[in-house]
Amino acid sequence: MLPLTLQFLIAMIASAINERLQRKLDYALEEVRVVNEILCAATSKNRISFTPDQRRRLALAGIELTPKERRNCCQIIKPGTILSWFRGLAARKYDSSQRKTGRPRKARDIRKLVVKMALENLGWGYTKIRDALRTGLKIEIVRTTVADILAEEGIEPAPEREKKRTWKQFLKMHWDTLYACDFCSVEALSPFGTVRYMVFFVIQLKTRAVEVAGIRVDPDGEWMKQMARNLVDPVEGFLRGATHLIHDRDPLFTEGFAAILPAGGVECVKIPAQSPNCNPHAERFVKTIRCECLNHFIIFGERHLRYLIKEFVEHYLTERFHQGIGGQLIRNQPVSANDNGATGKVACRSRLGGLLNYYHRSAA
Repeated sequence: MLPLTLQFLIAMIASAINERLQRKLDYALEEVRVVNEILCAATSKNRISFTPDQRRRLALAGIELTPKERRNCCQIIKPGTILSWFRGLAARKYDSSQRKTGRPRKARDIRKLVVKMALENLGWGYTKIRDALRTGLKIEIVRTTVADILAEEGIEPAPEREKKRTWKQFLKMHWDTLYACDFCSVEALSPFGTVRYMVFFVIQLKTRAVEVAGIRVDPDGEWMKQMARNLVDPVEGFLRGATHLIHDRDPLFTEGFAAILPAGGVECVKIPAQSPNCNPHAERFVKTIRCECLNHFIIFGERHLRYLIKEFVEHYLTERFHQGIGGQLIRNQPVSANDNGATGKVACRSRLGGLLNYYHRSAA
């Protein structure tokens, strides 16, 4: 297994390469679209002419490339022309001398609303945005005005926007019913030497609640199937309210495991290879349980490990304040009838010999 530092370095390099390749691909696709439009409307002219909208689209896509990428990717336009078009596009925003005939531009707040609706609702087309403004907000606007505003802001039509849905948008859409799972490996001493235990856990992203589903030395396919059955159990399963379960591409997540989850209404979502940043909440829990509990002990066998994890998870759910949810507890303890609030005596509840502490007000 590669050291953690090297793994992190490889992930950063891969992410940077993917980002640059995506920028080049976006420009190439945009250029192909423009060429297709020109060829479809071809005339007898010897020189290719571009409409203002085509120039704007190419300028916005080309400015994202590095100079070297522009030299390699630009096939029908010189790199200098791309930069010239973009400078003109940027200067037009501050050029007060330009006056256009026809109807006056829509007020700035209406334009912001149109852009906001388009970006927050990737599947909304021009007509749907117009209806939302007319019916819901009582703002009179026509479909062509919506199309013009989005074109001026460089926002593509709904079919193209939906193809570019990001991982962040996916998480936001399914936040209330999104769960993640992973393994945490723990070394323990036994009479025959060191044994590596695999701790399988599931975390609810919205609340940060964690369930340790099982602990085993050598998980196999049948064991993973049983874990899946336990998780989607309609009475006590931790994934009763889940719709999506995020996990990595570890071979332990077998086809049998993935086949059982849909019976409980749960769809598996595999993150890209070597991309732990796509499952940050599970990775954060692994670091938390290691730094705050497991790294402080020499673990003697499975029974000792189960006790440590049980105590930590209980502390994690009911006594630990989490920055990710505003410094709150995941599960608040019921308030005693004799609790005097801020006037009661300060008490401390300790676990694991004082390693985990929780301070609260006790009854007088």
